[in-house]
Amino acid sequence: MAGNEHVITHVSDTARWTALHRATESARPDALFHDSLAERLAGEQGQAIVAHVPRSTRNGWWLVARTKIIDEAILRAITDGCDRVLNLAAGLDTRPYRLPLPTNLTWVEADLPALLEEKTRLLADQEPRCRLTRTAVDLADASARDTFLDEALDGAAKALVLTEGLLMYLGEDDVVALSGAIKRHEVSWWMLDFAGPGLKQMMNRKMAGLLQNAPFKFAPENGLAYFENLGWRVVNAESLFSAARRFHRLPTLMRATAWLPQPDPRRPGRRPWSAVTLLAR
Repeated sequence: MAGNEHVITHVSDTARWTALHRATESARPDALFHDSLAERLAGEQGQAIVAHVPRSTRNGWWLVARTKIIDEAILRAITDGCDRVLNLAAGLDTRPYRLPLPTNLTWVEADLPALLEEKTRLLADQEPRCRLTRTAVDLADASARDTFLDEALDGAAKALVLTEGLLMYLGEDDVVALSGAIKRHEVSWWMLDFAGPGLKQMMNRKMAGLLQNAPFKFAPENGLAYFENLGWRVVNAESLFSAARRFHRLPTLMRATAWLPQPDPRRPGRRPWSAVTLLAR
């Protein structure tokens, strides 16, 4: 891994990047969450990815904030009656092992075969806190995706679909197709994160070598309105900058700008901006 071009060979490798930041956060005395499995899952490649990230973005504050926002949203959904979580492109997520989940909750992870096989092997000695299943599926294959959703949602009363760290790597046609597939099934919530045009431009420029095999693609000019136009209702939404400020995770150099108003989430403009949102049918 002498050069950036060899660190992220496939978009799935970004899961190791996220896992390492979960491990770093978990080691803090004031940790927002505790993920004892993250370092194991990140491995040497996760460490290499973070080592190659430009110093100005090495903190990983947005990944930590994203993780915490989604943790909170899932637990609120369960309080509101969620009985099934489908984690699409689940990567190296460990929520079934670390969140205080009901034992009768069904949690389904979907991802490409190689990553799920590796994850299953690395976590073979661990016991999830809920009913956990893993399904290998190519979500870009419309037929395979619909078959998976039919089977994974069978019997669910109030399901939540999670697509964490996925949409920004998809083309717009793929996002529209995924939205339509989720809406065609009995799903109560869709939890997702997405980037604005300014962040897409910045990330692809600053980390061109690192992300050449996984460039940012999807960054709607109209932000939240994009999903509203697809027929979704926004339950809540928060920019990752605002969340990091709330969680006291902004880097020192960014704290001076914390007083600046955040962009309109339906017109994010050219400032580097991203958000997490919970949508309902």
